Amino acid sequence: MALDQSFVGRTYPPTAPYEVGREKIREFAEAIGDANPAYTDPEAAKELGHPDVIAPPTFVFAITFKAAGQVIEDPQLGLDYSRVVHGDQKFAYTRPVRAGDRLAVTSTIEAIKSMAGNDILDIRGEVHDETGEHVVTAWTKLVSRAPEEVGP
Repeated sequence: MALDQSFVGRTYPPTAPYEVGREKIREFAEAIGDANPAYTDPEAAKELGHPDVIAPPTFVFAITFKAAGQVIEDPQLGLDYSRVVHGDQKFAYTRPVRAGDRLAVTSTIEAIKSMAGNDILDIRGEVHDETGEHVVTAWTKLVSRAPEEVGP
């Protein structure tokens, strides 16, 4: 069943703030194998002009994808999450995510398309810190695969 096109443009309430911790950044950097000292050493980050360690660019995915859960779990949208695969991800940064940031995400459905029986859902996540400063915009593309045809 196709997703409801009237949901395009729908914006969901901002999430509760997520506090970014040094240890979470360090764990993430280690998990992706990035040894950039700005991710683990406060002094190295300060030498680059940051007040504390910064997060790798893809760190914010964990925050924005969780926020996209508001969209995914909206029963009125009609998304069958058991059929969903992650299609694409991109980010546009105003500034890096830093240890100590308290970030909230506001998710908006940007597009719903149907192609070859698959539904494609584009979600934009606007990430702001607790002062309201824009930090990053994340775009997530989800593909809900068409149901398999049952043979005769």
